[in-house]
Amino acid sequence: MIPDGSLAGRTILMSGGSRGIGLAIALRAARDGANVALLAKTDTPHPKLEGTIHTAAEAIREAGGQALAIVGDVRDDDAIAQAVLQTVGAFGGVDVVVNNASVIDLSGSEDLSAKRYDLMQDVNVRGAFMLSRAAIPALRESANPHILSLSPPLNATPRWLGAHPGYSLAKFGMTMATLGLAAELADAGIAANALWPKTLIATAAVRNVIGGETMMARSRKPEIYADAAHVVLTQPARSLTGRTLLVEDVLDRAGVTDLSGYAAVPGTPDADLIPDVFL
Repeated sequence: MIPDGSLAGRTILMSGGSRGIGLAIALRAARDGANVALLAKTDTPHPKLEGTIHTAAEAIREAGGQALAIVGDVRDDDAIAQAVLQTVGAFGGVDVVVNNASVIDLSGSEDLSAKRYDLMQDVNVRGAFMLSRAAIPALRESANPHILSLSPPLNATPRWLGAHPGYSLAKFGMTMATLGLAAELADAGIAANALWPKTLIATAAVRNVIGGETMMARSRKPEIYADAAHVVLTQPARSLTGRTLLVEDVLDRAGVTDLSGYAAVPGTPDADLIPDVFL
């Protein structure tokens, strides 16, 4: 099958996705008529965060896709195995794995608790690797299989390593796992890429962890990430793999040069947007 620029009929298995960037990616795929299975913990509403896995599934269906809400933790190997089995059972296979679930803690090394360090490693690195690994047999059966991790290029500069070593290790590890899978699975034609934005994206993490409403106003909307992910996932897998891609560069190569519509606050000049960490 030659990709036609659409995700219609294709099946995505995503970690997280109850809100934010993951949900935006799911809704973009749903508008094509994709099937989206979400593995997430948000069975009940959170007092500080909008949305649950169930409201996300409803939004996916309303957007034109099919949805499967799988309540589970990406740190749990049994939950991962069940997610793959349920996705294949519901939709007949898996075409795409999106490693979206991630934990952020920007504490310095002395202030970062061992529990938070382990949580970032378990969700970001181990979760991405184990979910991708579990889906490999199903991906081998896909006509255009992709693994996409929402993680940064390996920019190991003192500026970012020194700013928050624990978080940097977790996100770089997520990317390294993805690049390793790309090399290992190249002969099978399974693509694996990382995708990361040049600017902050208006998410709960930005509001609650990085800088509140001031930073939110100087960010771009999650839809920019979703549109770039859509471009990547509709490419022939054998022709695009083993890459650390930047959202804005992907859109530029796709002919999208005016990004003003993605500003979280309409009319915000590009020069006033906050560059993302790691770049």
